[in-house]
Amino acid sequence: MTTPRDRLEKFLERLDAIFKVEPEFFPLESKLAGVPNLACMVYRDIPEVDHITGVTYGLSEVTHPSWRLGKPELIISVQSTDLAWPLAVAELANQLRGVCPFGYGDVIDFGGRISEESELSAFFVYTPSILAPNAALRIDVGAAEPVNLAGMLPIYASERALLSELGLQQFCEQPNFDRYDVRRSAVTHP
Repeated sequence: MTTPRDRLEKFLERLDAIFKVEPEFFPLESKLAGVPNLACMVYRDIPEVDHITGVTYGLSEVTHPSWRLGKPELIISVQSTDLAWPLAVAELANQLRGVCPFGYGDVIDFGGRISEESELSAFFVYTPSILAPNAALRIDVGAAEPVNLAGMLPIYASERALLSELGLQQFCEQPNFDRYDVRRSAVTHP
């Protein structure tokens, strides 16, 4: 049987193969008794200069009744150098482990501005913006279930109803929506 540390090491091997650079590590103490701590790996200048990408590990160390084809870990990529973006995603993963399924379409309110550089205050879960599906799904970490990376895309509070009305794909196809731009204008009804 593998340990959480063994699974993290296998997960990092996969991330190293994808990003080809060492991340910065930010550990978060578990909010749940008997559950391993959560880690946030931050990659600067990925996918481009002046972008930041963060990936969690630890969400998949718990269970949720809706997880049937694997367990999620979260990834965010935005055009910013502010650590607030990946650390906000990691904090949500740590706080909501075992409670929120982090399924595509789930909207998670951060409870205020995510970063001082933007009014964005929530995330929705969808496909990772910088990874091909074969790189994001079914990552073998030595556990019974594989890990699937789920993208966390920041949105304005005013966009929540429109996202629900339009659906994920149509919302993402709106002219004002840019997955990376944290200073973008809010998407309004087409």
